[in-house]
Amino acid sequence: MLSILFGLTSALTWGAGDFAGGLSSRKLGAYRAVLFGDFFGLLLLFVAAGIYREDFPALYPLLIAALAGMLGSMGLLVLYFSMIKGQMSIAAPVSALLAATLPVIVGGMLDGLPKPLQFLGFGFALVAVWMISQGDSNEKFHIGRLADLRLPLLAGLGFGSYFVLMGAATRATTSTFWPMISSRTAGTLLLLAFVLARRELLGVPRNAWKVVLANAILDVSGNLFYILALKTGRLDVSAVLSSLYPGATVLLAWLILKERISRNQWLGIVAALIAIALMTL
Repeated sequence: MLSILFGLTSALTWGAGDFAGGLSSRKLGAYRAVLFGDFFGLLLLFVAAGIYREDFPALYPLLIAALAGMLGSMGLLVLYFSMIKGQMSIAAPVSALLAATLPVIVGGMLDGLPKPLQFLGFGFALVAVWMISQGDSNEKFHIGRLADLRLPLLAGLGFGSYFVLMGAATRATTSTFWPMISSRTAGTLLLLAFVLARRELLGVPRNAWKVVLANAILDVSGNLFYILALKTGRLDVSAVLSSLYPGATVLLAWLILKERISRNQWLGIVAALIAIALMTL
């Protein structure tokens, strides 16, 4: 139950962080918004590590966490690139579904098959992730060629690899904050190199600071609760529950920005609630 609680809290805070990140992107552009969110989140992690004075872990979990951070950031860049190419209706649901499915496969191999009701819950959760991530686009989901799936699948592989590799790093150490620092440092450096290569300005407008800092705090919190879920439960349960974060983003956009929630998204939210109920039985 504790792992489930942490996983749900991770989904809520990650979803709220994505909502703040969306607002930040409108002011800074997507790539700079993610970069500054990661950078200020990294500063918060250093402060937390200094306060809690955790033992510095061995090199292996730090390297695994760094690889997780790089693959997660690469997945994000590929996702944005596929959306720019006009594949939004394909990119979001396909990448989200693969990101949630990969930890289920690996978790079953590492921890054994889940209970039947949990397994059924995974099915509802994957349906929820798919439905919610399709959004309210007027563009119909259509795959004209198999090549259309290449970038969305690469993005999902990056996100799913982040879930799996952070699980491996967490299993290899008792530390909580240092693997997060290693992951975020590697991801931030990769994003910084990409932004500099695009010759984008690195300044933050005065009216963007609040949403940038909110994004940083909430995103770090989502990562923290995901790791706590890993420390107290199974990889597949932790990752699948954390993958429900698009639901929180959609609900916040509905409540605060008055954006419309499509029928598919409402069905996805209902499927997410059913999945949560099944996983707690």
